[in-house]
Amino acid sequence: MGDKYLTLSELNLEGQLLGFVGGEPGKYKYLQLAVPSGNVEIKLPKELRRLLSSSLVPGQQLRICGHRQVDSRTSKIKIKAYRVTPIDTCQNQELPPPIKARIMVCQKGGCLKRGGKGLLSELEKTLCDRGLLDKVTIEHTSCQKCCSSAPNCVLHLGKKKYKNIHPEAIASLLESHLTE
Repeated sequence: MGDKYLTLSELNLEGQLLGFVGGEPGKYKYLQLAVPSGNVEIKLPKELRRLLSSSLVPGQQLRICGHRQVDSRTSKIKIKAYRVTPIDTCQNQELPPPIKARIMVCQKGGCLKRGGKGLLSELEKTLCDRGLLDKVTIEHTSCQKCCSSAPNCVLHLGKKKYKNIHPEAIASLLESHLTE
């Protein structure tokens, strides 16, 4: 058994954004691009969908880097983007900008009684001292269902998840993540 899609080639397209299709707002799967030879539909990777649908406007000139693939069963060609860049901006500026890290701190009774408020204030102080507070989103959550290890704190960096780590360790992880 082989893969359903076989990669034909890489491609670079420039054209005018016509709009987004497929899915609900913020989760559109495709963008439509007007190019000299006609209109093309380009599949967007999941990590770009929300950002692009909120930051791009129809009529904007775009440069798309992607792969052209053929469905081995139907022989239909599909284009999948891995980079979408507005042409009217600096060449080195790519979308998306670095994804903000997310820290979720439980603010329910058990965690608060076991030091949740202190954890939250120490976390904010540590991030502020290191100049990282604007690069992270701190969310106050309800119960995270790990009451035995309270107070609960979860750090999301891209696809990685770190649970119950000290604020200094969170700041160190953020610094190393942001310098990569």
